[in-house]
Amino acid sequence: MNTAADKEPASRGQSKSSLQLLGGDTLVYLTLTLLVWGTWRISQLALFEPGDDTGYWVGVTGAVMMLVLLSYPLRKYVRFARNWGSIKGWFWLHIALGVLGPLMILLHSNFRTGSLNAAVALYSMLIVAGSGVVGRFIFQRINRGLQGEQTDLQTLMRNAGMDKEDARSRLAFAPRVEQRLKAFEQREQESPEGWATNFRAVFWLPLRQYLVYRQCVAELELLLPQMAASQHWSKQDLQRRRSRARKTVDAYLNSVVRVSQFSAYSFLFSLWHVAHIPFVYVLIATTLVHIYAVHAY
Repeated sequence: MNTAADKEPASRGQSKSSLQLLGGDTLVYLTLTLLVWGTWRISQLALFEPGDDTGYWVGVTGAVMMLVLLSYPLRKYVRFARNWGSIKGWFWLHIALGVLGPLMILLHSNFRTGSLNAAVALYSMLIVAGSGVVGRFIFQRINRGLQGEQTDLQTLMRNAGMDKEDARSRLAFAPRVEQRLKAFEQREQESPEGWATNFRAVFWLPLRQYLVYRQCVAELELLLPQMAASQHWSKQDLQRRRSRARKTVDAYLNSVVRVSQFSAYSFLFSLWHVAHIPFVYVLIATTLVHIYAVHAY
């Protein structure tokens, strides 16, 4: 006879959990760190100087990459450019050039600055590149993958509501787990709007999600073996029901967190634009001055 613990989650695979996103982010940032370290190691070999032919063309290559990188907004917002390939392809190109361009410039400079203008251009580029990394982190949390489709808050809330009802029916055998999930949801729904709530949703809520998940799993680990003994489940049945119950709890918590964080990350993304765009203009201006100075003097 099937119990509530046997049912598969109805919304399985709809979205990545906060912990899965964090794991993906860790891999991305580790890769970026290794690329910067590798570029620095190459610069230490003293294969060229910024002013010789090789160093010059390395710098030109990096500058061209950064120039093409800036064409991404044209594809998104300028009418005549909207048929220039898919937005997904341009997004991938934007990411690739946003990594390779700064690395080429760092290699060109040998991680040193020889003049005030070169220093301003280099640091502006580093700020823009670092800002892009931050922007990617926020973008991943308010958009569906790399498609650029902005997630609709009402859709998230509707999915969370569906998950809520379905989760409680499938966890009817564990009322204490249901109670923890309900308390988690109600606290987030009743949080007042404002800066404090936004930052709490971004920085504290994932940790609280993890703690509640561990508490629910501990409750299930006490209850399921008792049910297995009384209903004569096999070890395979127990393992299957344990896995499904954990997935149910994780999916439910993830839905609540996605709804709670949507407004917070949208707010942070608007702040990110305000900080990012001015440095892009500074980067363009200082790069042009640097190129002129190199050729004029």
